[in-house]
Amino acid sequence: MTELLTYPFMQRALLAALLVGIAAPAVGIYLVQRRQAIMGDGIGHVALTGVALGFLLNTNPVWTAVLVASLGALTMELIRWYGKARGDLALAMLFYGGMAGGVMIINLSPNGSNASLTTYLFGSVTTVSNSDVIAIVCLSAFVLAGSLGLRRQLFAVCQDEEYARVTGLPVRLLNLLLAVTAAVTVTVAMRVVGLLLVSALMVIPVAAAQQATRGFAGTLGVSVLFGVAVTLSGTATSFYADVPPGASIVVLAIALFALVTALAAPLAKHRARRSPAEVVAGGGPARPVPAEPAGGEAGGTAGGAAAGASRSKGSGSASRDGGFRP
Repeated sequence: MTELLTYPFMQRALLAALLVGIAAPAVGIYLVQRRQAIMGDGIGHVALTGVALGFLLNTNPVWTAVLVASLGALTMELIRWYGKARGDLALAMLFYGGMAGGVMIINLSPNGSNASLTTYLFGSVTTVSNSDVIAIVCLSAFVLAGSLGLRRQLFAVCQDEEYARVTGLPVRLLNLLLAVTAAVTVTVAMRVVGLLLVSALMVIPVAAAQQATRGFAGTLGVSVLFGVAVTLSGTATSFYADVPPGASIVVLAIALFALVTALAAPLAKHRARRSPAEVVAGGGPARPVPAEPAGGEAGGTAGGAAAGASRSKGSGSASRDGGFRP
């Protein structure tokens, strides 16, 4: 295993895989909470135009992809807010237009061809250059600063936009920031898993972590751990087995999700069976519930219950669909 570190190209590959394994789940957890797990795939289609522009302008495609993907993500948010036509149709035209634009522009480039796009579509982590590493480090720092530094605000917006707006949070600004952060994450990960597979790395580690944890912080930490594990092991597998790194990373992520799900289901059933027995053993026989008082006392009780429910909602202790908690 240590022989991997003797090759400079594998040192760069493992560093890029490590950063992507941290950044992708850190952003993907918010997309999963918003039920926008497929958003990364759409941004990847748009980013292909940015990659082609990089070849046309003879610059690093990572930076042009960041610019175009960010503009595409902002357009998606504007369509979601103001679109009068069906949102899914507008987004579909944006996605496929980005793919078609990339193919057309790359053929106009003197230094590129359709074959040049393959490494960006499916990933080629072993061909990461020093300039790519610098770009990945800078972009990963931006992603982690936004997704971790504003995690409470972003969670509140993803959990319930109306409630976040009532509490005074800049909901639209946070939505735009999340969209740009997702776009940057896609461009960071395209050299590792590819534009067509990047959404899997943003979603599958989070889905696996949700099977084993309940709290938001726990889910975030475990999903990052899973992301790092599959990216590093997938990169090593691609070196020894001579297989594409992007495909090996995604296959390992799916296998990890299946393993965690298989282990978590019996444990959850076991805890569910033990809970009633432990309550009876620890608390003694159940006591009858007193009848609700009449008149003003009943009103006071109802008001207290309503206030308690309001405080429970405000604390973000549980999502409306049984999601994780902050």
